[in-house]
Amino acid sequence: MFSRNSVFGFTLLIIALGVSFNCAAQDVHFSQMEYAPLQLNPAMAGINSPLQVIVNYRSQWNSVADPYSTISASFDGRLNEGKLRRKGILVGGIQLYSDKAGDTKVVTNTATAQIGYHIRLDRTSTLGFALYGGFGQRSIVASNGRWASQYNGLTYDANSGSGELLASPSFAFFDAGAGFVYAYRGLKENDKEITYGVAAYHANNPGYSFVNQTSDKLAIRWSAFVNARFTVNNSRSSFLPGIYWQYQRQANEIMLGAYYRYRLSEGANITGFTSSSALSIGLFTRFRDAVVAKFMLEWEQFSAGFSYDLNVSSLTDVSRAKGGFEVFLRYNLIDRSLFRARF
Repeated sequence: MFSRNSVFGFTLLIIALGVSFNCAAQDVHFSQMEYAPLQLNPAMAGINSPLQVIVNYRSQWNSVADPYSTISASFDGRLNEGKLRRKGILVGGIQLYSDKAGDTKVVTNTATAQIGYHIRLDRTSTLGFALYGGFGQRSIVASNGRWASQYNGLTYDANSGSGELLASPSFAFFDAGAGFVYAYRGLKENDKEITYGVAAYHANNPGYSFVNQTSDKLAIRWSAFVNARFTVNNSRSSFLPGIYWQYQRQANEIMLGAYYRYRLSEGANITGFTSSSALSIGLFTRFRDAVVAKFMLEWEQFSAGFSYDLNVSSLTDVSRAKGGFEVFLRYNLIDRSLFRARF
């Protein structure tokens, strides 16, 4: 059984370990990681809501090449929500993901399904585990590229051959992984909340190369995170700190920061004349890469968020400090019965 002290002690340990890593940010996934839950950990399915739908969009590196753009849509929820006297709950999810990179139009499309189970440890805590599996497809327009062999020593010659031998300009692959998540929610509406987890993506190391599928494999991406919510003295104000760590092959990425959330209004449960709403602003840093400003508006079950990355890495001269902008839309059927239902 987890106690509050053990939860917060573990949080501090994760933060200490994370800060000790030497970071070289990949900058290939969403900056609003907490609102791309199935990209963060497959066991996030069903953790906060009986039904949740999220759409994310990101565009970056406009000053370097044809902008890199990513769009994702996810659906997750609880599959046995109606059983009140439950020891745990079965959850599932679906995620669709499409990424287009650069002038050569390197496109990656994936479709995955998540299935998991959250065990209720007590009235305030759950421990969940989930698996995911699905398929991906990659393609490239190699003729759009500029290759080293096309430089004749003085100038670039587009008519000369690239010398690149691609096994296939398009291929498909199977992808699988797993994760676990622990969640604590206080019994009162303004009590502390904390969630943390670890996941492994691409655990099957699928072939991922246009040149050699046998030797060039997609490395496991390890994902770990801790986030929380603390209300200030039962007021309308709360803070939502978080730290997110990604590791893949030799690349490390750590993002940390916090939102400040102000509850604009609280919904009236009986009359329904008043709608609940909240406004959040956040400042995060991705070590050695970017400073990220975030903004979010919540109204009833709907949320909309925006973020912008200000590049501060060694690529600043090329990027002109432009990183990327990102938006998300979310429908969240708010319900805390997973933590409130009696055994």
